[in-house]
Amino acid sequence: MPSTVSIEDLSKHATREDLWLAVNGIVYDLTEFAPTHPGGLHILVGFAGRDATSIYSRVHADSVILSAIPVSKRMGQLVTSTPLPPPPVQPPCPPPPSSKPPLSSLISSHDFAAAAFSSFPAKTFAFVSSAATDLHTHNANTAAYAAIGLRPRVLHDVTAVSIRTTILGHHVTTPIFCSPTSLGKTVHPEGERELGRACKALGIAQVVSTSASFPLAEVMDAIHLTQPAHDQEQQQGIPVFFQLYVDKDRSKSARLLAEASALGIKGVFLTVDAPVPGKREADERLAADESMRTPMSGTRAVNDAAGGALGRIMGKYIDASVSWADIAWLRGCLPAGVPIVLKGIQTAMDAVKAMEIGVEGIVVSNHGGRSLDTAPATVLVLLELQRCCPEVFDRMEVFVDGGVKRGTDVFKALCLGARAVGIGRGALYGLNYGAEGVRRYVEMLNDELETTMKMCGVTSLDQVHPGLLNTGAVDHLIPQSAVEEHPYAKWRRKPHGESKL
Repeated sequence: MPSTVSIEDLSKHATREDLWLAVNGIVYDLTEFAPTHPGGLHILVGFAGRDATSIYSRVHADSVILSAIPVSKRMGQLVTSTPLPPPPVQPPCPPPPSSKPPLSSLISSHDFAAAAFSSFPAKTFAFVSSAATDLHTHNANTAAYAAIGLRPRVLHDVTAVSIRTTILGHHVTTPIFCSPTSLGKTVHPEGERELGRACKALGIAQVVSTSASFPLAEVMDAIHLTQPAHDQEQQQGIPVFFQLYVDKDRSKSARLLAEASALGIKGVFLTVDAPVPGKREADERLAADESMRTPMSGTRAVNDAAGGALGRIMGKYIDASVSWADIAWLRGCLPAGVPIVLKGIQTAMDAVKAMEIGVEGIVVSNHGGRSLDTAPATVLVLLELQRCCPEVFDRMEVFVDGGVKRGTDVFKALCLGARAVGIGRGALYGLNYGAEGVRRYVEMLNDELETTMKMCGVTSLDQVHPGLLNTGAVDHLIPQSAVEEHPYAKWRRKPHGESKL
């Protein structure tokens, strides 16, 4: 095997029957692998005999090709046999105008969303921002926060305010965490790795998705190599949790959980509100990049007759048979003491069931309005729990996500019993600017939260309570009981096709 391969030699292997290409400076013989390439043979043929690093890096982690292609098929390091001439000296010219405003100019979550709209590729923005069908739940998540009023208390000494708290026993600097998000690499080349760096620097928790763009080990490596801020609690390490979609092949999920445990994951968030993907029409309308794949789930993007929605297409591996009985299976896949959190609780009935079955926490969530349209706004579900089964807040930690755009939203959720509040889309909008963008986004919400606390006479999170809120505008929307039987449960509809005669 030669130790180096010139560009000229690489170009001689440019057919389907003799297919070499280079990635990250290494030349690979992909002749045998090409017909089984998950992204399709045509992608590799199009780059045969060439350096494919640019297209590869858009959708794959560096480790994917190293693990997929045996060492015997690595033909050597790519070198340029003919030195390139120096670039001609040209007078400086002004940089081209950018559609992305400077990070320093963004002062609200709405600014970050507008920057994403003007600078994300169309498919990326559709994937990140889209929600199910008519967007009623997506919009209600935000509108419900606005409908709940604050009841400020005055003449309290609010010189010093603390927003520190704990999540599942781990110290964090703020009650804001990064909810699991998929395909972070569509936003930033380092995707969830960069998001993890930001979370560690901030001292906040991160939940890594099964559908992340990088293997979990690579995300954890990026986090461990990041220097923490000068803070004693952060020196002890912030919690990183793993979000699980159960695979139809349970053995794959069991292996993922074993790997996550070995890597030091502090808990597992089992998503329960998406047994099937929702219909996100904005995402369906734009074709997907068929070379895109997620390393942990092993799925890839394709386009079909229904469209090109990444969530629907790449979620086909999810097991729709998962039930309450499978919590015991999940517990058996984890070392003793690793907490389980159910993400996607939307009724008091299911919150009580989760409490009775013994999980350590729940996330009140409707997938950001991305699963089932007209499902209830998440803050209204928190209010339902307060009315129907307040004991769940004593028995489990309750988290919430969906629709959080302001520090006042965070404050209202905490008043209604949430231990912490997750941000999903907002984290990706911040990731548009790398780790610094995520930091600015979270610090902006922190500042708004502290301001709200001072205005309401609160100096620490153990002082918040529902009495600081006026929920009169939404009280009529809240069920009054967590009892399973609905008032109409005994009403019998005639079977379809039954004659009225």
